[in-house]
Amino acid sequence: MCPPNFFGVLYEINPWMHRAVAVDGELAREQWEHLRQTLEAAGATVEMQPPVAGVPDLVFTANAGLVDGRTFVPSRFTHPQRRLETVHDISWFAARGYTVVPLPEGTRHEGAGDALPFGGVLVSGYRWRSDAASHALLSSVTGVAVRSVELVDERLYHLDLTFCPLDARRAIVAPSAWDRYGCRVMESLVPEPLVLDDHEALVFCANSVVVGTTVVMPTCPPRVGAQLERWGFDVVVCPVGEFVKAGGGCRCLTLALDVVLGPSPIAVQRDAVG
Repeated sequence: MCPPNFFGVLYEINPWMHRAVAVDGELAREQWEHLRQTLEAAGATVEMQPPVAGVPDLVFTANAGLVDGRTFVPSRFTHPQRRLETVHDISWFAARGYTVVPLPEGTRHEGAGDALPFGGVLVSGYRWRSDAASHALLSSVTGVAVRSVELVDERLYHLDLTFCPLDARRAIVAPSAWDRYGCRVMESLVPEPLVLDDHEALVFCANSVVVGTTVVMPTCPPRVGAQLERWGFDVVVCPVGEFVKAGGGCRCLTLALDVVLGPSPIAVQRDAVG
């Protein structure tokens, strides 16, 4: 995680961002700290990345890149405003002994925001922030098959706003955000989906962090919470409204460090986010 010392809506690169809407810096810090404490209480170990002045979205660490064991694949951001983050992300991982494997110049792919492991494959979104052509490159780098899902709602511009793996069989899904082929891909991949309606998707229910059997959510409508509890999950709501102003929720503010991609049924966040 990266503290929100310099967070703000300083530009507009998605439908949620409006420079006229001011961020309450003190409230943002309180919301971020509550999320950090909640993750730690659930059993996660949180590692910190230093914030950097003039790089407001560095706080959204999910977009830094992809982690595969001790390998880090940094993002190739679509918007120039976010490309400023990459040098800091690479520096953080390199200083901790990770092997950094960049994607080729000209590629567009925004890391764990647009790629999540499930069912022994890597599910990756494309259109708004990532290119479908990047998926073959990801497969080559990671050695894992990539299943492509086209995102069709600009408000849900990253895969992690529409898809949250829960365990080896279950996931929170927002199929209204995918094209018809993507829906078929996900139907074949997820045996037990918790399907969100449009409202539930647009309050970022899928942008949640799973630590063991705890699901940390930015908001949780009663129907969604009841299903999660029936499945044996503990739901904790962490409001992050100041970050929603920039189009991010709980998962956007974290990057799992314990992900190992490969043939296992699912790479699950167990005990470390950072």
